[in-house]
Amino acid sequence: MTTNLTPELAWHQQQQTPPGWFDLLSVMVDGMARNVGEAQSLPFLRQMGETLAVQMPLGASTTVGELEAAINTRLAAFNWGVIDIEASDSGMTFRHRALPVARDEAQQTRWCHAFCAVLEGLYGRWMQDQGGDARLVFSREALYSVSDVLFRYANPE
Repeated sequence: MTTNLTPELAWHQQQQTPPGWFDLLSVMVDGMARNVGEAQSLPFLRQMGETLAVQMPLGASTTVGELEAAINTRLAAFNWGVIDIEASDSGMTFRHRALPVARDEAQQTRWCHAFCAVLEGLYGRWMQDQGGDARLVFSREALYSVSDVLFRYANPE
């Protein structure tokens, strides 16, 4: 286990990465990246996120606040952290904090990239299901840390 975690991150890590299941997922992600390359594995992981969104749909939301609450309820059930959504004329940003973090410090960045790809697919599909324009893209915009990521839902630039 990583020894330089903040107390908050250590608590989330303990809750989010149960031994056995998380170890299996980590081995699978690592094996996929080593076998086909990290960049080549990302489309598959996005597709898995889309599939999860179909299996775990959100109810219809009429406001950004309702959408944020619905997503946070789902994330709480998954134990995957929390989001804050901000809307502007140029699109929407989703700040996702307390993402699950790999226990092995050497794998944290790879795991973060893989998990972000899953979230891109998940959030993108949820937004389409909310009536979002199919031309809009859900993508990672900023990586503040392996557990704090900013996504944008907007026209591709």
